Amino acid sequence: MTPDEYCQNKAAQSGSSFYYSFLFLPAERRRAITALYAFCREVDDAVDEPTDPAIAASKLAWWRNEVVQLFAGNPQHPVTRALQPAIEPFSITFARLNDIMDGMEMDLTQNRYLDYAGLRLYCHRVAGVVGILAASIFGYRNPDTLDYAEKLGLAFQLTNIIRDVGEDARKNRIYIPLDELKRFDVTASDILNARHTDNFARLMAFQADRAEQCYSEAMAALPREDRHAQRPGLMMAAIYRTLLKEIAADGYRVLNQRTALTPLRKLWLAWKVWILT
Repeated sequence: MTPDEYCQNKAAQSGSSFYYSFLFLPAERRRAITALYAFCREVDDAVDEPTDPAIAASKLAWWRNEVVQLFAGNPQHPVTRALQPAIEPFSITFARLNDIMDGMEMDLTQNRYLDYAGLRLYCHRVAGVVGILAASIFGYRNPDTLDYAEKLGLAFQLTNIIRDVGEDARKNRIYIPLDELKRFDVTASDILNARHTDNFARLMAFQADRAEQCYSEAMAALPREDRHAQRPGLMMAAIYRTLLKEIAADGYRVLNQRTALTPLRKLWLAWKVWILT
């Protein structure tokens, strides 16, 4: 199996909404974004899958060293080998890959966030930076497009947090800021014990409004001359915003179930944006 095939399999097996937007790209850009996505998945899995935090920390340290090897011209893993040809053409920097790993490391050191400022830093690292790198791969002329991409990555991560509240709680993680739990009279115990209440639904509606605001701000920040090149991000936005609406329509019952769109619906939403943008 070649490094590119490895990354392709990693992306396809994930079932992620991102995968459907990659399908429409020219070959070189598709290979680059698929390798970047596979890198993020590998590092996230290294932190998330081990039950022993020491093992997770050791695996993350291995990836940090592998990124050093990547920029030294000696990558060993199939993902970094696939990523290597994309570094120079698409401005993939050592600092930004390290930012992503810094974000993943936050999951090893904290499982609560006191306020939105702290959560936003986490979201910037694990998603906003990815958005910037993705925009560079898709192509842009106006540097303001990177501001759009960072905001869009933030919106995606906020959507993921809403969708995965129950799943994260089962790992003793709560990404909803604690001061906002207090404001809506929801306790950490309510979330950890999957108690769906009217207050919890109002709390989640507040989170969804914030995510929608981020989507709106991102769309407003995207320069007109780069809309065509940035179609993959717009396709992902269509899928994620539809998912957010589905969660809201279901009353934010995210503590005991995980809302998802079918692959056919994702593909249809992606195709529609591709044709109309």
